[in-house]
Order: sequence, then structure tokens, then C-alpha cells
Amino acid sequence: MTNGKLQIIPLGGLGEFGMNCMALRWQDDIVVIDAGLMFPESELLGVDIVVPDITYLIENKEHVRGILLTHGHEDHIGGLPWILSELNVPVYGTEFTLAYVEGKLEEHKMLDETELIEMMPGGRFTLGPFTIEPIRVTHSLVDCVALAIETPVGVVVHTGDFKIDLSPPDGKAFDLHKFAEYGKRGVLLLLQDSTNVDRQGYTPSEWSVKPRLDEIFSRTKKKLFFSCFSSSIYRMRIAMDLAFHHGRKVAVIGRSMVESSEIAQDLGYLDIPNGLLIHPGQIADHAPENVMVLISGTQGEPMSALSRAAVDNHKHARIAPGDTVLLSSRVIPGNEKSIYRVIDHLYRRDAHVIFDDGHAGLIHVSGHASQEEQRLMINLLRPKFFIPVHGDYRHLKKHAEIAQSMGVVDLAMVIEDGDVVELTRDDIRKTGTVTAGRVCIDSGSTADVVEDLVIRDRRHLSEDGFVIPILTINKLTGMVERQPEVISRGFVGGDPELIETARQVVARTLEESSAEEKADYGVIKEKIRIDLKRYIQKNTSRRPLIMPVILEI
Repeated sequence: MTNGKLQIIPLGGLGEFGMNCMALRWQDDIVVIDAGLMFPESELLGVDIVVPDITYLIENKEHVRGILLTHGHEDHIGGLPWILSELNVPVYGTEFTLAYVEGKLEEHKMLDETELIEMMPGGRFTLGPFTIEPIRVTHSLVDCVALAIETPVGVVVHTGDFKIDLSPPDGKAFDLHKFAEYGKRGVLLLLQDSTNVDRQGYTPSEWSVKPRLDEIFSRTKKKLFFSCFSSSIYRMRIAMDLAFHHGRKVAVIGRSMVESSEIAQDLGYLDIPNGLLIHPGQIADHAPENVMVLISGTQGEPMSALSRAAVDNHKHARIAPGDTVLLSSRVIPGNEKSIYRVIDHLYRRDAHVIFDDGHAGLIHVSGHASQEEQRLMINLLRPKFFIPVHGDYRHLKKHAEIAQSMGVVDLAMVIEDGDVVELTRDDIRKTGTVTAGRVCIDSGSTADVVEDLVIRDRRHLSEDGFVIPILTINKLTGMVERQPEVISRGFVGGDPELIETARQVVARTLEESSAEEKADYGVIKEKIRIDLKRYIQKNTSRRPLIMPVILEI
């Protein structure tokens, strides 16, 4: 079929951030690297996640030997339930990555029928004509690997997400020696993470946040709310060490934060001293200066623990005047509005808020390599050919230019999702394309696939119609000026009695919401949508499109 040529076929992650998925093919054998998702832009109404179009893999399902995972972030493992519903193949990952995968597959009731195989850095294994060696790399998550794949035409190295951290908090350093060994033996192709190609210099070590965080801990007089990505195990470890050192008990709040910390404890990445952790219900039993709350919601997600705490709507997390809230994370582009909205709420509570404001000293470091580390990796491996991965087109283009300008690689090539690249020992060229693109999935279910947004919306409206709750809110007072109205069109079961009860559901949601929540349209719309969706589904088994409208007066 390929007559002695190796094919590289990206299906996601080249031309966008997220949705990372790449196929390597030699004749009748295919291995897939990563199976990620992407969170939708705001214009994709009603879509919860976006996954790669795997038509090519489905068409060749009898040739797919397995899925290799570089690490456990959503943009690398989040598409697995969807992909595995079409392809029943083994999944290979490190111990920590597979712990995340297990939780995800259990949620989708797919764990029992999926074969999960642990791979260890340095432990070589064979899949068809491919011999794979995972190599330890460092990132913002633990237990991450690059993949060195020996193929009949030469070695292909896929870095996964990485930065070069020689002293990470878990002591498992980036394996420079192994990369240098491969460089001496000869590398045909390097596929390298492009995320931070715009940043010059080096990305600091995870430890570099500790001095500034230590200073914040020592200055904080009341409760300290510490928020970071729930997958930032290193950051959680540093925060817990500092809490112990400063005599603070730790309460963990937020589902994702609780799950991650439990997995990290089970696998030995978090060594928590006896008596340090308290139940969230015990926060009030301790003096404020003796408590740290590790809380999820660093991106301002409307129903996250921090967003709810910021408007006094959390059972245990109460933010009082003088408390400190530390957001130890970066602002992901597109989330600025929701993050600053939460920060506004926190300031209204007279909390002291610390976020990435350019202050001297770091409260967050990236998990991705900057330009000098990217150059170092290229110099270590000295690949014949180079293809940048993970990023928008401008990142890929700039990365290829940097690699080419170093005089190490013969050819740096920019490719995008769906391109087919063929390699021999001496040549690399684009030879065609396969079907690639995005598949939109509604409500996180593997069943509700949206082939095309327009078709999906038309089908959704034609089957279940739509329901529009209309609220009139006074912007200054946050008061509801008149009774909410509920309008439905094309909604089967929209009899007057049901609509009247739906109106009461909306009214009750409003009554149970604080003035501040009502002034925060993102939160109030989401609360109304969830409550109304639950009521309508329960009483009619229908799923109309629910679009709350707020009239501001």
C-alpha cells in the first residue's frame, strides 16, 4: 500500500490548540498518538466538547494497533470515550495517565471493555512494525512522556507536551541523556510541541513559584483560598507543603480537585502529613489564619467551586473580608471575561485577590518549553526532518522557521490536520490528504454527535423545539422587575400547565439566587438553564433548546 514509506497523518492539534491526535502508518499497521478534545468557542451554541474527526481511523479500523498517550491532560485524553466507541483498541499510558483515563471511561461506562496497558519510561515494547520507547519528560502534569518510535525507515520522536525541568518537585527529571542517546544513533523525524514558540529564553522550573508563594503565605492574615488547575499536581504539592510549614490546615473543594488529589495520593505524588487535611465542613471550626482552601475554578467556569464561593453560593467555602484568594494559573485566551467577573465578585467581598499581574516573583509557570529549550531538544536529537505540532498555524510556521535556521535539520515542514506526509530514509513529502476536521458533541455523551452545526441546530429545533425564559432585571439593583415569562416554539408537550410550572421553576431559581448572582448574567443564565432542563426532561423526556434571555432595564 505504502511501498516502504512511513505515513504521518495528523487528525487534530495542528492548526488549533487541543484535540491532539496523530496517526503513524507503515503498510497495514497504524498507531495513534493521543486522543484529545477541545472546548468549543462561544459561537458553537449547545456544544459541550469538540473531538477530532476520525473517519480515516474508522475506515482503517482493522489496521489500528493501539492508542499511545503522552500524558493525562484533556487535550490529549479527552476524546478517548468517543474514539473508543468506534475503535476497540488497547490504550497505552503511564500509571498516572491511565488513572485519569480510568475515571473518564468509568463515567462513560466503557472501562470494562477497554484494555489499558501501562507503559514505563525506558520500557520498550512492540506494536506491529513499531518499537516504542517512552522517555521521561517534564510538564505541568506528572508522569509525562515523549515517544521514541523505531520504524522500518528510522526513528520518529514525538515530544508530547514538555519543558526541560531538571529539578521537578517529584524528583523525576527530564531525561536529557536518553534524548542525547537517540541523537547519537540518528533520528529521522522530530515532532515537537510548539505551544510556547513565541516565548524567548527558558521556561522556569516548577520550583520557581515557591519563594513568591511562601511570601504570600507568610503575609496572609486570614483564610487563604488557593486555586490552580486541578491537574497541577506539582503546584498542589507545593501549596500543601507551604500550608504545613505555615501551620494551616487544608480543605480540598471542587470535584476535579478532590479527584486529582486522591489519585496523586494513591500513586505517591502527594505525600500529605497526618492531620493536615480537614473536611470542608470543618473550615469554620478553625481560626481563619490556620486554614488554606484548595479550590477548583481558576478559569471562572460558571458553576465551579470558586465561582460559587465568589457569590456566597457554596456550602462550605465562605469568603470573608480580609481573606486572600490566590489564582496560581494563567488566563487561558477566551476565558478573560469569566475570570475577571469572578475577580470582581471577590473584590466586592473585600478579599485580597492575587492573580498573574506581572508582580515581581512568580505565582505560575508554564508547562511548555520556550524557544531555547526547543532549540536544545533539536540540537540533542539532530533530526533529519522536523515537523512542529500542537498550535495554531502561526505557531507551527514560526517553529519550523526556527528549526530550519539552526542548520541542524535538512527540512522543517509545516503540515495541518488531514495532511498525509510520506517518509523514506532520505525523503519527506506531502502526498495527499484524508478526511479531518471537528466533531461537535452535545452534553459530553458519545451518542449526541453533531455532524454539522446547522444541521444539528435544525434537527434539535425540529424534534424538540425551543424554550425561552425571559427575565427583566434592573442592572443597578439586581432586582427582578416583573414575573419571568416562558415562551416555547415547536416544543411538544408545551401545554399551558407545563409552561406555567416552568415559569414557577424559573421564579424559584431567581428567588434562591443572591442579588449578586442575578447581576452576573453568566451565572444566572446557567442556573436557569440547568434547572429548567432538569424539570422539562423529567416531565416530558424532551430536550428542547433552552435559551434564557435577560432584558436589562
